[in-house]
Formats: sequence, structure tokens, C-alpha cells
Amino acid sequence: MTDFTGGVAVVTGGASGLGAATARALAQAGLHVAIFDCNADAGQAMAAGLAGQFHQVDVADPASVADGLAAAAAGGALRVLVNCAGIGPAAKTVSRGAAHDPALFLQALNVNLGGTFNCASQAAAIMAAQDPIGPDDARGVIVNTASVAAYDGQVGQVAYAASKGGIVSMTLPMARDLADKGIRVCTIAPGLFLTPLLHSLPPEAQDSLGRQVPFPPRLGDPAEFASLALQIVTNPMLNGEVIRLDGAIRMAPR
Repeated sequence: MTDFTGGVAVVTGGASGLGAATARALAQAGLHVAIFDCNADAGQAMAAGLAGQFHQVDVADPASVADGLAAAAAGGALRVLVNCAGIGPAAKTVSRGAAHDPALFLQALNVNLGGTFNCASQAAAIMAAQDPIGPDDARGVIVNTASVAAYDGQVGQVAYAASKGGIVSMTLPMARDLADKGIRVCTIAPGLFLTPLLHSLPPEAQDSLGRQVPFPPRLGDPAEFASLALQIVTNPMLNGEVIRLDGAIRMAPR
């Protein structure tokens, strides 16, 4: 197993939801966590609870990402990046006779796909310049977050599904690009998880969604996402793979 104890782990979107759960798991595993988020209040509170760092970063802005990564890496060797930041716009290709807003489509691509790429490519450049560790001469791990929507996008998810599909397609070539530098890349494609968006729904609506999952018939717990992210970080043979974490669900059109 790869031991990055004492290194720095950056978690984008780490102030809430899947990112917050992952930040907690990485801190408990002995990494120094740096949280990137646009929500300063929630991000600072989360970082304080983990004795970590917070940096207000817009992942869609390469300069903002560069500043955040430089600050995070000043605290030690950057060994882990987990990309959880993202948005989920909802709009049909044509609705009430009007075409999908192209600005909304590009925003989804810029934040979800472009933001993941910005953070991954810049973090990889930092990792590649560090000394390797362990028997495999590992320098770091990048974990991206896609969605089952990349495969089973629903009505109104054309922008979201396209952005997450790009992350899926980016995984293997990025892993191949970085193999000679001792950096692994994997992607998690979660299904229905109890994130802040679903928390806002009434309990009966949450239960109804959970019953769509074959087994276990419930919404996923963010801690289960974090557990898989930690397994990717520590298991050296997990590389270049997209892993569905969805209880065997295949989303219906609606």
C-alpha cells in the first residue's frame, strides 16, 4: 500500500458534501488537508475542524488554481488531489421552443470539466517535481469525480452529462501521460448520494429516490464515497480506471 502520511492533500469542493467527507477521511489517514472552495465561511470552518488549510479558489480560473496550489504545497509535499468541486445545471436541449442557453452549457463545461483539468494538470506538475517515495517511486495520486450521468444522463442533464463524460474520457489518457512520473489517476462516478442538494428535499422524496437503487435501496452516504477515494489513494494498482459507485443503479430518462 502507498503511504502518503504527512503529505498534503488538496480537496476541491471540500467545504460540503462528498468533498467534506473526503477531507475528513484524508485527515484521519494522516494527511494535511487543504480545502479549496468558493464558500469561505464553510471552507474555513471545515479546515479549522481538521487543523488544515483553506483557500478560496475558483477552479474554473487557472490563475486562482495556481495561487491555491502554491499556497497548499508550501505546507509540505503535495501527494493527493481529490476533485469534488462542481455544479449541476438543469436545462433541456430545447424547452418551450427555445434552445439551451449556450452560456449555461459552457459554464458547466468550464467548472466541471475545465476545473477538474485545471486542478489536475497543475497539481501533477507540482507532484512531478517532488521526490518519489515508497517501493514504487510514487509521487502522487489524483482522484476525479464524474457521475453516473456520464453514462445515463437524464432529461435536462445535457450540459451536466457532457461535462462529466469529459472527465470519464480524460481519466485514462491522463493516467498514461503521468505514468512515467509516478502519478496515478482514477475517477469515481457516484450515483445518488445524500449531498446538500438532496438534503434539501423532503424525507419522503429522499426515500423515493433511494428506493430506485437496486442494493442497498437507499441514497449513498458521503462517507462511502470518501472510503473509495481513500482506497484509491492507498492502493497502488488502482490507476486509469473509472469506478461507478452507485448500488447498481442505471438511471431512467426521468
